[in-house]
Amino acid sequence: MSSSTRPLELASGARTPRVLSPRHAGALRLLLVAGYLLLAHFADARHDGVLAALAMGALIAVVMLRALLSRRAWAWATLVACTLVLVAMAQSRFALLPLLLVPVLLIGLAAYGFGHTLFNGRVPLITRMVAGLEAVPASELEPELRRYARRLTAAWTVLLVVLTLLSLVLACLAPHGLLADFSIESPVVVPPTAIRLAGVFNLTIMCGFFLVEFAYRKRRFPGRYHSLLDFLQRMGRLGPDFWRNVMH
Repeated sequence: MSSSTRPLELASGARTPRVLSPRHAGALRLLLVAGYLLLAHFADARHDGVLAALAMGALIAVVMLRALLSRRAWAWATLVACTLVLVAMAQSRFALLPLLLVPVLLIGLAAYGFGHTLFNGRVPLITRMVAGLEAVPASELEPELRRYARRLTAAWTVLLVVLTLLSLVLACLAPHGLLADFSIESPVVVPPTAIRLAGVFNLTIMCGFFLVEFAYRKRRFPGRYHSLLDFLQRMGRLGPDFWRNVMH
């Protein structure tokens, strides 16, 4: 490399857009999630449309953070469009509606993530995870392990579908829910406290199912994991690329 070309390369590198490191991007994502949870809580408690719009803005930023930090034009255009919609909704009677539908959407997407891998000759989601942990192709897993992983994928799908439907029912019956927004009298009065605790209920059910299933799995397939912590550490070591690709 000649000395005459080096300044040009340095100048070109200086103009390259900087993207946050994975560590800093992760910290920013956690901050946005915490902001969403706090804003959503106070928006619901105060029935405040502005706080609800801010909460949804934080959540949208979480979902699109990778593309936003990469300075993708479509991502920033989408964020601007979503912001305009949220500003318009903030003063309307539908201001809190997006917050009520967030659990329905998130759990529903999780149910789809598990369920769609059970059809059309696909490899079930948990089978893919097990194959990743074992560092072998899914076809080389023990037949009994493959059958168990498929049934467990189906069990998670059923559980998440049920929780999605329960969340949708609560979104309809909430004091300021879907029925109220469309001036339809609710057949059942659901206390606001129940609506606020719905997320805790969903998380408790999912965590409980996971812990019970893991205890059973250790007995069914002994010697694979030393402990729950060992299992979680092994899952974490699969890396972000694995988790980005496993859902397809």
